[in-house]
Amino acid sequence: MARIGALFLAMLAFFPAKAVAPVGSFALEWAPTDTKAGFAVRYKGLSSRYRVNAVSVLPGQRLSIGVAGPGTGFRLRDLEGATAVLSGGSWQWVAPGASGLYRLLVSRESPPDSIVLNVFVLVPRSRMNGEYLNGYRIGRYPPPWGRAPEIYQPPAGFIEVTPENQDTPVSPRFRLGQFLCKQAGGYPKYVVLDERLLFKLEELLDRVNAAGIAASSFHVMSGYRTPYYNHSIGNGRYSRHVWGAAADIFIDESPADGNMDDLNGDGVVDLRDADVLYRIFDQAAADPSYSYLLGGLGKYRATRTHGPFVHVDVRGFKARW
Repeated sequence: MARIGALFLAMLAFFPAKAVAPVGSFALEWAPTDTKAGFAVRYKGLSSRYRVNAVSVLPGQRLSIGVAGPGTGFRLRDLEGATAVLSGGSWQWVAPGASGLYRLLVSRESPPDSIVLNVFVLVPRSRMNGEYLNGYRIGRYPPPWGRAPEIYQPPAGFIEVTPENQDTPVSPRFRLGQFLCKQAGGYPKYVVLDERLLFKLEELLDRVNAAGIAASSFHVMSGYRTPYYNHSIGNGRYSRHVWGAAADIFIDESPADGNMDDLNGDGVVDLRDADVLYRIFDQAAADPSYSYLLGGLGKYRATRTHGPFVHVDVRGFKARW
């Protein structure tokens, strides 16, 4: 335990003490406006400068972790206090056999900086009993379909969510629990979460703030949906929500009342406020650096059960509605 505490004290030294997010029995701190490090971490074909990242792997899976950017003295540390110096351009981290949350710290000695990887070792889909996983109803995934059948493969596994880990940061401004399916049931719950969706939400949040709309996060009205729940609400069975690759979002800052803010300042909250976000998000798609985050974008008017919102997803190609 002493080694664990020492590791996190070292990690906290790299984060300005501004915003606090509980993670188990520890607290990670960083400034909400300082979400990116001065170097990037590479993993699973992705490159991230975000100070906190979520990574999903199967038990026993080898995860190659590299770095890009200026500086010297890069090290990878785990919660047990083990430290590895970068060799051959990357580290090879092997996921434990037990599912759960494992935290890795990539640090840079000069100039001092760091990035946290919250690695979720999945519960394999093979452990499902029919439509259930440990008593939680998942349902059945449909067969691959459409113009990109590879994105409709059933997930290899699921993140197990408990009261203890649901507040884990999955990116600087989003938490694991924000993406839980809304179906009834106790813990443990299970979720699928595409890492690219988190990158997209962070990128869009930056663009919203750059447009003069102050927002600390998006309210995620709907994130992951199990196939069972998705069918129960009458949604199409190939919804990207079922693969953890979509979010229905709005800004809920002033006042924080569970509804979209009046973004266009006309005194009414309606589809025109969703259109403000839609236009900002659509403009982002024209940026070449955004190409790996291409996906669906739709705007929805208020109903008796919810206010206006915007749907975003990562499907690999552009879709609008």
